[in-house]
Amino acid sequence: MKPEQKPEDYNRSCPGHGYKISDAVCKARQVRNYPLCEDCEYHDEPPKVQVKEKTSKMRGYEMDKIFKAYDIRGVYPDQLDDEKAWCIGHGTAQFFRSQLNGYDRSDPKANVIALGRDMRKSSPSLRKAFVDGVLSAGVNIIDIGMIDTSQMYFAVNYLNTIGGVQITASHNPGQYNGFKITGQKGKPIGQETGLEEIRRIAQAVPHKSSTPQAKLTEQDISQEYKKFLRKFVKEPVRKLKIAVDASNGMAGKYWPIVFGGLQNIETIDINFEHNGDFVHDPNPLVEANLKQCQAAIIEQKADFGICMDGDADRCMLVDEKGERIPCDLLTALLAGHFLKENPGSTIVYDLRSSWVVKEEITRGGGTPRKERVGHAFMKKTMAETDAVFGGEVSGHFYFRDNWYCDSAFLAVANILNLLTENPKPVSEIIAPLRRYASSGERNFTCEDKDERINGLKEKYKNAKIDFLDGITVEHDDWWFNVRKSNTEPLLRLNMEAKSPELLEAKLEEISPLLGIPAKE
Repeated sequence: MKPEQKPEDYNRSCPGHGYKISDAVCKARQVRNYPLCEDCEYHDEPPKVQVKEKTSKMRGYEMDKIFKAYDIRGVYPDQLDDEKAWCIGHGTAQFFRSQLNGYDRSDPKANVIALGRDMRKSSPSLRKAFVDGVLSAGVNIIDIGMIDTSQMYFAVNYLNTIGGVQITASHNPGQYNGFKITGQKGKPIGQETGLEEIRRIAQAVPHKSSTPQAKLTEQDISQEYKKFLRKFVKEPVRKLKIAVDASNGMAGKYWPIVFGGLQNIETIDINFEHNGDFVHDPNPLVEANLKQCQAAIIEQKADFGICMDGDADRCMLVDEKGERIPCDLLTALLAGHFLKENPGSTIVYDLRSSWVVKEEITRGGGTPRKERVGHAFMKKTMAETDAVFGGEVSGHFYFRDNWYCDSAFLAVANILNLLTENPKPVSEIIAPLRRYASSGERNFTCEDKDERINGLKEKYKNAKIDFLDGITVEHDDWWFNVRKSNTEPLLRLNMEAKSPELLEAKLEEISPLLGIPAKE
């Protein structure tokens, strides 16, 4: 503060802001027609609309329906439109400004966020509105263009910004879009770590055009990103033919940049066009979306295949026979690979994972750490335990050398290294890990989710039970986990048993207790 201003002078704040400003700053903002002044109680003229009325109007935007546990997402423009994007941009900027206490504010990077977007047709329009909202709040932007989501984690560290935002709807169909927000050093911003505060501000702030109070610059860091990723590939790589389905997403742009020119690698390009149109939904967890990749592997005798999601931060591996490899088995395989070079290290895995994962980590001399589902929980535990590697059933893979963040391209790099060390066919390498029968994730519709979970607790009270995420019940020869959906009236079931017959019997036993099977 200036010497002539006293602490008691800092007793004003803009609507929706969580910090105080001085009278002088308040008056200066009024002179500049700052967008929040008109409806502020400190405005020199009587406000035209009371803050409570404006907040009520903003509730009509139904922000709560697009703010999820880990990101912001909705159908464009019915649920998420440009006006909401402006408000979310303004709220995001104000949230990041509140995080500046530990920064030297004279540092030009201390008031900057990185911004990227995917290839969806609504991304340019949302980008413009979001940028205007951020700049109106006095926060600068470095726009790094059309990128994969994992590049954002690299960007906030490489550019040393206070945070970053990726405009994407990940694996959702083309009519969806949204925002993934990350903090300093790639720390996750979820409902409990800032997303709720952003929602509160976005819901309260009135949208209006204004003169930008900050600066927008553009910077392409794709070559720096490539250099970072390629240092993890141990060349020369064994000669391999790979079928790659980019799902008409960001892998279509960045697979050639990252792995192009790599000696001994031949790529069969599938759905590399990335103009916002999708041949199939960009979700590799859905079996039907793997058909093109599986067919290309068989027809062109590829060594294996990779199917990526829309924002290219997840991947699914398919062996040379066209057989899908569940991501928890890939976690188990890569865990052994990492433990060879990092003996005794911690490996983090989500609680839906097969018994195989814990067994392989223990066999490799590592420390297994089971965690809740979701990148916010995985990244937090990765950092707290300095885990070398982590994996989720969803196809997210996390790396200590990537600031504990997830990266599909780093997963591919390590798959290449592993296959170079072990020249067997992929199906033979993975075969020893296929030792249990798994249900996969099954959804059940019900309104009384808590009551049904309590019923499971009572029915299986003699088993080993934990409540890390929903309820996990473990017996000697089978186990299951049931979790609540964050956004829908659904229970999600994952089950595993030592034989297919036991699995089917237990599914018949438990399914009626969970509700009506949901259509996939």
